Amino acid sequence: MRKVLAALAIIGFALATSGCANDSLAEQFRSGDNKNYIAGDGTVTEFALGSRPKAASWSGITESGEAISSDQLEGVITVMNFWYAGCAPCRIEMPELIELQDEFLPDGVQFIGVNVRDSAETSLAFARKINLNFPSVMDAKTGSVVLGFTGVVTPQAVPTTLVIDSEGNVSARVLGRIDKSILRALIVTTIKEKS
Repeated sequence: MRKVLAALAIIGFALATSGCANDSLAEQFRSGDNKNYIAGDGTVTEFALGSRPKAASWSGITESGEAISSDQLEGVITVMNFWYAGCAPCRIEMPELIELQDEFLPDGVQFIGVNVRDSAETSLAFARKINLNFPSVMDAKTGSVVLGFTGVVTPQAVPTTLVIDSEGNVSARVLGRIDKSILRALIVTTIKEKS
């Protein structure tokens, strides 16, 4: 038994020190066997104009220590992504979210992350590693942002992505990993409504 435990410890150390070259969490998610992780299935819910739930008012501190709130985003189309660094599908979709933020920033769309588990240090290290181009509210200690959306549009899985229109209403929700083309279409819809 000691030999087995020692072998497992060596394998664990090797995996932990291998870095992002072999992203085992992402590979585990890609394998599709749901081992050690249960995520949303990518279900998209769109809310029609006139029947959209009001987005929660929220505030928090980002991974870099800046205060941020929904008040600062009044009139701005916002994409909120609930995530954490150890979440396999979150790691898979993050490069696509970065690309979409670049694509839609000229249209005044702002992406906001809501990190539901990590410390600020962990989140910041991950953000630097992948060149994350939008801030994340650190929500692990208080849960106030997630709690704010409970009963309106509950983020039931991580990742969950919300599209909030310029009127401050939730126009769409994606439970689980995004499909880049679908999220693009959901954002375009809210941009067209604004103009």
